[in-house]
Amino acid sequence: MARRTVFGMVAGLCLAATNTVPAAAETLASALSSAYVTSGLLDQNRAVLRAADEDVAQAVAALRPVLSWSGSVARSYGSSRSQPVGGSWQWRAASTTTASIDLIASMTLYAGGSRVMSFNAAREAVLATRASLVSVEQDVLYNGVSAFMEVRRATETVMLRRNNVRVIGEELRAARDRFEVGEVTRTDVAAAEARLAEARSALAGAEGDLAISRETYKSVIGHYPDALVPPTGLPRLPGAVETAKTLAMRNHPDLIQLRHTVAANDISVEIAEARMEPTVSLRGTWGVDETFDSRSASRGGSVSIGVDGPIYQGGALSSGVRKAMANRDASRARLYTAGKNVERTVGSTYASLRIAQASLVSTREQVRAARVAFNGIREEATLGARTTLDVLDAEQELLDARAALISAEVDQTVAAYAVLASVGQLTAESLALSVPRYDPAEYYNLVKTAPVRSQQGEDLNRVLRALGKN
Repeated sequence: MARRTVFGMVAGLCLAATNTVPAAAETLASALSSAYVTSGLLDQNRAVLRAADEDVAQAVAALRPVLSWSGSVARSYGSSRSQPVGGSWQWRAASTTTASIDLIASMTLYAGGSRVMSFNAAREAVLATRASLVSVEQDVLYNGVSAFMEVRRATETVMLRRNNVRVIGEELRAARDRFEVGEVTRTDVAAAEARLAEARSALAGAEGDLAISRETYKSVIGHYPDALVPPTGLPRLPGAVETAKTLAMRNHPDLIQLRHTVAANDISVEIAEARMEPTVSLRGTWGVDETFDSRSASRGGSVSIGVDGPIYQGGALSSGVRKAMANRDASRARLYTAGKNVERTVGSTYASLRIAQASLVSTREQVRAARVAFNGIREEATLGARTTLDVLDAEQELLDARAALISAEVDQTVAAYAVLASVGQLTAESLALSVPRYDPAEYYNLVKTAPVRSQQGEDLNRVLRALGKN
């Protein structure tokens, strides 16, 4: 009867690790929301996007007239030698003080179309940078999923290891009691002692892994993990691999970015060719010149049209065209290669998901079988048909099976979100996260007309204050 009581206590300890329910909980969705809100990487790339938006504003400004002013005050002094009529040559001092101010207006009327093309290239660069921001968002959220699930893996493993130490401790006490009454040998006690030392070592390693995972979690999510609730299911995924590949080729942010980069490089070739064209500019001035030492003054202005163009620049312009063509060809090749990589990644992530799902099914069966085996060997040991070492081995196999099950569940979830990322759908919008959404077009719409002092400028200042940048 005493033996059954001890082994019943052992069995209860084995099951304790799987029946613990946290009082406070953090879900995967809340963790991802925190990662999205606190990410410095997203803030950095949003600033990069705003800088690209300003390139459009500067391209618009290049299409407009330029108005400027200049002013100067000059003091001239010296002496001159002259001969009055009937007199002798004499040196006379002479000095004047003059002031002038001019208003200057200029505008480029024609530059081979390069200014309009620069505006179009800047818009393509903005669209490419927006896609890059989506790609960064996917990385942030995927890292959040990985950090969340790794903490869960490490936490569950620590619970198993602690439970294992308790179980083997009970086994060791039972073995010593049975040794005292002569039912087992000293070998059984030594085996239990060795297994307990091994379990304690494994627990120390598991606790170290948990500490590392917690630090990674804080870095990615923005705070240390509390009690994490395992996801209740997987995100919705495209049904078939081919469907997912088609979706990825259309929507993946890396491909969208490269398409706009190719378009911008196509325009860059035209801009390089336009630099060989003549430039026609209009210039107007109006000013006032005043002499302080006399009443003389003048005012007036001028209007002129100028034409200039290159004749020979040592081959620099032709080299610029060839360089632009090479950059265009390189971006086209990158787009082709990226398309192949995206298709490969989609296929690989689906394969990884299938492997994780199959592993999950197998480990569940492994846990069931290991539990049955452990219970049977434990009962046989109470009847003297099994040794303490047999019970320890069975308990270790059950522990390994449960650890494998935890890892399989984690791997399946991470693999599912990797599939989402491979098709370009791992975003706050697609996941319906409860976060303030960043509108990449809001800042662009305010600066695309290059405002200076207007209501639009006030709206722009409001946006900057909301972003904490002003």
